[in-house]
Amino acid sequence: MEKLYRGMPGFTAVLAGLLLFAAGLYLMITEVGNHTDPSAGVVIMMILLFLASAMVFRGLIIIQPNYAVTLTFFGKYVGTVKENGLIFVNPLCARLKVSLRSKSLESTKLKVNDKMGNPIEIAAVILWQVQDTYKAVFEVVNFNDYMTNQSEAAIRHLASSYPYDSIEDEHASITLRDGGDKVFELLEAELNERLSKAGIVITEARISHLAYAAEIAGAMLQRQQATAIVAARSKIVEGAVGMVEMALEMLSKKQIVELDEDKKATMVSNLMVVLCGEKAATPVLNTGTLYQ
Repeated sequence: MEKLYRGMPGFTAVLAGLLLFAAGLYLMITEVGNHTDPSAGVVIMMILLFLASAMVFRGLIIIQPNYAVTLTFFGKYVGTVKENGLIFVNPLCARLKVSLRSKSLESTKLKVNDKMGNPIEIAAVILWQVQDTYKAVFEVVNFNDYMTNQSEAAIRHLASSYPYDSIEDEHASITLRDGGDKVFELLEAELNERLSKAGIVITEARISHLAYAAEIAGAMLQRQQATAIVAARSKIVEGAVGMVEMALEMLSKKQIVELDEDKKATMVSNLMVVLCGEKAATPVLNTGTLYQ
């Protein structure tokens, strides 16, 4: 698990390093000014002062906003520094900088079969960021590659779990084309589940491309058009029947004309042709009786 490491203020360490370096330099200048060979103790002291100064400066790190640095001491995880600015840490620790900024990943167009077996193309745009630096650095080999691979796997699984639309599965409660926010929520939930091992959190996921594959796109388009035409015709016929029924009822109620069964059948036939025809009807003026 991630644990925070609180380092010493960097400017204090800079001051300490400068003082150590100045002390070693002063000792060296003093010995040179005496025109005598420095003793072994003095030489050791100068070396130690310069080494201490170098170690202090080596322990300084600069952390920018929304960045973190993980520290390991001879292979053991020490902690993660998330403070911004100039920080002093153990100079013997190995460091690895990790970005905590939000990143955007646009997947490639994946070709996959939907729930009904139809080949479709799907792609998504995913916003993500590292939440747990320990998991991101030590639980997976490369969290960027892991993010890309698992994202594609989640998109493929989502596409194969639901039909493209409700043409073949009329009882489907969720479809990829009409699911809207529900589909996005399902994608986000699966991505978060898959990527939690790498310490990555998904803030938003949206489908950016969704279409039938090229080899069936033309046929499915014709099918969609035929379905729309049938639905429209059904609605027209339903309305026409209602209008004919209303016309017969009003003629009978107001006793405008007496119609036997043959006349009613003729009238219904004519009205249905007029109301359901694609082109405007051409009227025929009858100057005789209904039978002429």
